Amino acid sequence: MGIHIPGRVVVFDYGEVISVTPTEADRAALVELAGGDHDVFWPAYWRHRHDLDQGTLGIQQYWRGIERELGEQWNDATIHRLWLADFRSWLTIDPGTLDVLLDLKEGGTRLALLSNAGRDFGSYFRHGTLGDLFDQVFVSGELGTIKPDAAIFEHVLQELGVTPAQTVFIDNKEENVRGAEAVGITGHVFTTAADLRAYLEGLAAWN
Repeated sequence: MGIHIPGRVVVFDYGEVISVTPTEADRAALVELAGGDHDVFWPAYWRHRHDLDQGTLGIQQYWRGIERELGEQWNDATIHRLWLADFRSWLTIDPGTLDVLLDLKEGGTRLALLSNAGRDFGSYFRHGTLGDLFDQVFVSGELGTIKPDAAIFEHVLQELGVTPAQTVFIDNKEENVRGAEAVGITGHVFTTAADLRAYLEGLAAWN
């Protein structure tokens, strides 16, 4: 049976909401490709991620920045392998969240996707099977603005043609949810698919 939330559009984050956290094996493989220094790699990986997700760094620039911090000299093939290993590590979908999405879709609830991600994820989001679930897909790297900035939420509202009161936003990061709430959107911090289902079924019953 579907989940019907009339008059609302539910906007989902992707990473660690729809997707699962990359596995330890995925993370270890990435570090090994990068040169094997776990303590140096991950701070560099995340330090440059904001600019990648905001679209101010290209993918090559992103990996070359990490390369410089690590004091490595990677050939082009290594850059390709690092990108592929990283991209692939974010593709595994949480089956519980997928079931929630499918039930919302079956119930006629409007859905959208809003992800802090590089431009390379745009095609996967739109043209993989997930794209069939969403009215629209919004990728920070394409928009030049990033959650939790008000500008990205205002853009989403405008493109979807809805008011903040008609919008529900789901994200695993509290700062992003608070950013949505600051512009009047109803927010929910994702913890588990079961908790998400209970929350959305509660909204459906209340409506």
